[in-house]
Amino acid sequence: MTYCCTLCGAEAVSHFHTDKRREYVQCSVCHLVFVPEAFYLNREDEKAMYDNHDNNIEDLGYLRFLQRVIDPLVEQITPNSSGLDFGCGPGPALAHMLTEQGYEMNVYDIFYAPDKTVLRQQYDFVTCTEVIEHFNQPAKEWPLLLSLVKSGGVLALMTKLVIDHARFLNWHYKNDPTHVSFFSRATFEFLAKRDNLMVEFVGNDVIIFKKP
Repeated sequence: MTYCCTLCGAEAVSHFHTDKRREYVQCSVCHLVFVPEAFYLNREDEKAMYDNHDNNIEDLGYLRFLQRVIDPLVEQITPNSSGLDFGCGPGPALAHMLTEQGYEMNVYDIFYAPDKTVLRQQYDFVTCTEVIEHFNQPAKEWPLLLSLVKSGGVLALMTKLVIDHARFLNWHYKNDPTHVSFFSRATFEFLAKRDNLMVEFVGNDVIIFKKP
């Protein structure tokens, strides 16, 4: 079957891997690895998976995990900046942590905070942690993220990155059925060049974009 890339729309897509559950294909233009639509969960089953996530703001381990994106983010923004946590989940811990540091925060989540009025304004920064891998239409969702960031603002992402095919084979991250879009450094570098953004990689899974 012929596929078009769900991120850049290119038709230069080839088979990447097949396991017991799904097929994975890769775009040779933007390098995104993605799951074809036939393997997507329906919305009810997808939400049921998220309902099992334990994103408790009292969980110190989870807060330390989120601190990995907060630390490089706050180096890029000024005090009293306004932000949006996009894909905040059932427990908006990241927004809570940033609010405690004096930032004005809104939250959005398609399932848990679906008020789209917060998408009608722009912010000094937008956070999107462990969310972008769930995008099944990144060609629409990526431009939406960028549209929410003011000129000179910051988009802070957290997602595990594809390294190479050999490591993908035994990669636990691909086994979550709600994970359908897998980005690599090359993918984010492609987006930075195409969309005129500055990009910085922090550690293994934090990506900071600066909008001109």
